[in-house]
Amino acid sequence: QKTHLKRICLQHQLHLLVNSHFFYILKNEMALIIFFLCAYILKTAAGHCKWAEVLKDLEQIRTSKDIDVNLYTANTDEVVKCQQPVMRCFFLETKVILQECLIKNCSKTQDIWNIWKNGEASLKNNKLNSTISSKCKECEEYEEKSFTEFIQSFVKVIQKECK
Repeated sequence: QKTHLKRICLQHQLHLLVNSHFFYILKNEMALIIFFLCAYILKTAAGHCKWAEVLKDLEQIRTSKDIDVNLYTANTDEVVKCQQPVMRCFFLETKVILQECLIKNCSKTQDIWNIWKNGEASLKNNKLNSTISSKCKECEEYEEKSFTEFIQSFVKVIQKECK
């Protein structure tokens, strides 16, 4: 019971401390400007590229010699008008690579799993801002290309998203 009372007292003291500093900042224009600038910089730095982890993993698997598959590869020039379907296609094909690697016991299976997992989570949580035009192709309508060409295109698309 003493621990509970100490926690309540500590929370109350913290509450008073935060409130007094917060109201001081509101009264001081320069402190307010610095506060908002810092908040903006942190937001910009944190949200620069939601695909950064995927890009790192793509770089890891780029030179893999034990992955030999042909994959539907979206055209990188279609990203502007068909952003969501193009990204979805790349991540669906990543699932194909993952299945292939599980069968062949590839050395880069974990990296591929990370790409698929991060991509799926990002696509589900953050609906990409694009209208799906009737002119957008289905994944299976794209040309099948080698693993190396697929990764090169995927990296280009991610880099465009990160600019």
